[in-house]
Amino acid sequence: MKVVETDLPGCLLLEPQVFGDERGFFYESFNHDKLAAHGLAPNFVQGNVSRSARGVLRGLHYQWPKPQGKLVSVLEGEVWDVAVDIRRGSPTFGQWAAAVLSAENKRHFWIPEGFAHGFVVLSETALFTYLCTATYDRDTDAGVRWNDERLAIDWPVAEPILSAKDAGAPFLDDIAPGRLPTFA
Repeated sequence: MKVVETDLPGCLLLEPQVFGDERGFFYESFNHDKLAAHGLAPNFVQGNVSRSARGVLRGLHYQWPKPQGKLVSVLEGEVWDVAVDIRRGSPTFGQWAAAVLSAENKRHFWIPEGFAHGFVVLSETALFTYLCTATYDRDTDAGVRWNDERLAIDWPVAEPILSAKDAGAPFLDDIAPGRLPTFA
């Protein structure tokens, strides 16, 4: 596995070793020992799969005070995936990193606890998978507005398709400090 660092410390792109021939391909989508060799030892407790159409933007989501680390990837299609550091006191607070994840490139994106996450679908449809370090908790579910000018995320879709929840998410500066993760 190749590990590629992003501009945000802790957010990593993971490129698995792919074995392929005329029959197809095989790769490990998760290997605890290989991640541990790179300083990551997540304990995944929940897996999720979503399918979305072109132009759908999901995010920017996080949980607090029960944060989730996420290992995300795409099984079909292509997305532009974003992680945003929303940890109060972090030297990279409000900064973001993005990567194209696709069935073709087979990349995985590790988003640590304390970061908001979102993606927009670039292909006709995308089948997206998440491994999470904490179970979903409706009471700690939160979000940041996808087009917050403070974040200045350069989304590749001008008019995405949004849920009502995501369209009405608060701007980062409007979130009470106690509803944001803290930098340790």
